[in-house]
Amino acid sequence: MPDLIAPHGGLKEPVSRTVAAERIASFKSESAKLRQVPVSDADLSTVYRFGDGALSPLTGPMGEAEYHRVLDEAYIERDGKRFAWTIPLALPVNAALAAQITKGEKVALVNARGEVVATLDVSDVYAWDKQKYLRSVYQTERTDHPGADMVLKGDADATHLIGGTIDVLPQPKHPAFGKYVLTPREVRKLLADKGWQRVVAFQTRNPLHRAHEYALVYGLETLIRAGHNAGACLNPLIGETKGDDVQADVRMATYEALITQRSLGEGDSDQALWGPRKESVPDRVILLGLDIKMFYGGPKEAVMHGIYRQNFGFTDIVIGRKHADAPYHDGSNIWGDFDAQEIFAKLGGDLQIKPLKVGFAAFYESIGRVDLTEDHKDEKPVSISGKDVRKSLLEGTQVDPRIMRESTSRILAEAMKQNA
Repeated sequence: MPDLIAPHGGLKEPVSRTVAAERIASFKSESAKLRQVPVSDADLSTVYRFGDGALSPLTGPMGEAEYHRVLDEAYIERDGKRFAWTIPLALPVNAALAAQITKGEKVALVNARGEVVATLDVSDVYAWDKQKYLRSVYQTERTDHPGADMVLKGDADATHLIGGTIDVLPQPKHPAFGKYVLTPREVRKLLADKGWQRVVAFQTRNPLHRAHEYALVYGLETLIRAGHNAGACLNPLIGETKGDDVQADVRMATYEALITQRSLGEGDSDQALWGPRKESVPDRVILLGLDIKMFYGGPKEAVMHGIYRQNFGFTDIVIGRKHADAPYHDGSNIWGDFDAQEIFAKLGGDLQIKPLKVGFAAFYESIGRVDLTEDHKDEKPVSISGKDVRKSLLEGTQVDPRIMRESTSRILAEAMKQNA
């Protein structure tokens, strides 16, 4: 069965820069002789995604011209055609290392333990204009936000960027959730085996409360109502996130429970749609993790989330309110609630995946379930503060089930108790 959607960049299949099994021994031997370039934990997942094609059509970190084209005009070019790209990707290095690396040199990329993870045929070594990067990606002059912290604090010592063509060793599988992390080629085969015509991806970096769930359910039901044999993928980011985000292994346990215990969408799905089908939401949802870091880049990161998912073979992506959002440190908003939806109408180049837009959702007593707030303009929804949720979890008590599923509440409470 043919793929549902082509990879980004006009390709027929995703890029593959992962070292084949039969070459691993010789690759390690040869790379041991090369100059070593350290890669941060935050950027390590990006290296692996260059390798497996999640960042197609890129074959490695961007050179200087392409990097600045993305900042200035939000596109990359392949065979004379423009393709949307909103956050440039290159590897940071300090000034001392930048002075030593020469164009055309092959270097070894090493992780925090000094282990070689990839080699890079260097095409460019160039100064990192951090302020330009931050202004372009985050669309603000202010730097008191998580995205700026990643650059100005996390990469404080980095003054330059390197680009080139990469070859990457296979990524080790995480013992807790590695079975959910597949390559684009593996996911495309999985989707073909499912036989679905359309598949909507749901991006998250948080444990799901019921309003989150509803956005996924809404996306799936929208495709089914349109007559498609459709499925959905709960597709959380499990790469580098902010320190106050819930750890990936805990989050994955909550997602797994929602599907295996068949509570995902329970009470909030449209029974008039599902009843005659003799199905429920979990029958058409798969769980897959995406190991790549968050940029907390709002609208521009929403586009990147679409690019990643197109490369994995998904045809649609749910874009809700405040997608990939993080406020200024004083709590004020960087972007409008729906800026991440509006950006898809003004892209700098081609993007085939379709944004499936959903508004605010909340639990309403009048109907006894979660629904879109736009359909309840004169009714106050059930609400609970993040502070009260955290208090309940710390006390080991059930978060209001109108807000959060029992399984999610229990798993989070146990994790918080262990970390207390």
